[in-house]
Amino acid sequence: MYDNRDNIDFGKTSIGRLFASIFFPTLLGMLFNMAFLLTDGIFVGHGIGSYGLASINLIAPIMMLINGLGMMMGVGVSVVAAIHLSKGNNKAARINVTQAFGAGIFISIVIGAVCYLFPGTVLNLLGVEGSLYAPTREYYLWFLPTCLLLMIETLGLFVIRLDGSPRFAMYSNIIPAIINGVLDYVFIFPCHLGLKGAALATDCGGLVGALMVAYYMIFRTRSLHLYRLKSTWTSLRLTLRNIGYMTRVGFPGLIGETAVAVMMLSGNLAFSHHIGDDGVAAWSIACYLFPLVYMICNAVAQSAQPIISFNHGAGKGHRVRGTVRFSVLVSVAIGLLVSLLFLFFSPTMVLGFLNPDVPTYGIAATGLPYYGTGFLFMAVNICAVGYLQSVEKAGAASLFTILRGIVFLVAAFALLPNLWGTVGLWLSVPCAEMLTTLAVVVYTLAVTRQPVGREKKNAPHEQ
Repeated sequence: MYDNRDNIDFGKTSIGRLFASIFFPTLLGMLFNMAFLLTDGIFVGHGIGSYGLASINLIAPIMMLINGLGMMMGVGVSVVAAIHLSKGNNKAARINVTQAFGAGIFISIVIGAVCYLFPGTVLNLLGVEGSLYAPTREYYLWFLPTCLLLMIETLGLFVIRLDGSPRFAMYSNIIPAIINGVLDYVFIFPCHLGLKGAALATDCGGLVGALMVAYYMIFRTRSLHLYRLKSTWTSLRLTLRNIGYMTRVGFPGLIGETAVAVMMLSGNLAFSHHIGDDGVAAWSIACYLFPLVYMICNAVAQSAQPIISFNHGAGKGHRVRGTVRFSVLVSVAIGLLVSLLFLFFSPTMVLGFLNPDVPTYGIAATGLPYYGTGFLFMAVNICAVGYLQSVEKAGAASLFTILRGIVFLVAAFALLPNLWGTVGLWLSVPCAEMLTTLAVVVYTLAVTRQPVGREKKNAPHEQ
């Protein structure tokens, strides 16, 4: 497979060209991934029914948690390793990459084991009850292998892009997505496996993605080879220290994905309370569409991150500022475009999931235009958090992520439906995003004249 890694120089190539060389493969990979995720929803909606959509949506927080942990380790190691690479310390970067993979795999195995051993407890925590319990449990048990596979793939994509191979990272998104989509159709329609088939298709796609990452790390890396770690107590102590630092830097990534899970769970509970099962099914369509926009905005942040981190480590502030300006303009354009699409084409979007003669269709088609008003604010928020992570300002990045995804969001779902009814349900997410953008603006005005600096305390060391 051809890739463009030899053409990437994070410290010298023009910002526009460098950003484009990473952004378009990253975006294309994510779009393919989301296209087949939407295909999954369409197949489930038409082949199984609205209860299938609701069941998968109830389990989605687990996937968001695993993906968030993968992003936490991926962003953390990408920022730290990029700084080491900018100083020519390739050995330290390789050690950090190996430590991140080890920690991520261990965490995902533990989570998968807990979910498998205590299914009833986990499903109760997710709010699964009534007529949705049996189908949701079926999907849940067959879905669990994805925990480990998704961790490896998510973490690996960050490392592969930093190593200078954004096109291989793109293929590692596209190929598993195609396999997942094809197997969704095969398992749900010709094989009549229902939700079990949908879960198996996700497992197979995840397996291919994880194997592609493993292949790259073993046979194709340029700078970020896996490194054999020492087995001494000193080595273990430094490994734990490095993992702790990478976790702190990447922690906003976990909060961001956890916030998506909180959004889904809060929405499930709110829609169930105010509307019922039809409301949960309508909300599940919004949750199928949300990751599409979220991933596009993340593509901007993830493309800018290695550029910012590398030049931040090299002390090239002008290149950091240029990358930030470029990414903000792209984020605003994307957010505005998506908001307009939701405003004018929501009925068409819903038609892809459900027939217009079911009650869920009307609820979703009426509510999505309100829901879509928040995407402009979300794009700005994700861009701001990505920048703060890239320059190791993890505290501020975590604060804004907690505000947008937990504090403001839960408060909005608790208050707005009582004030504005069903419209308040759909405006809860946009309200949380808008309040966070205001907080970001206030923060930016307060620190805009301060020089960009890098925290050196607790920075990772070699073994």
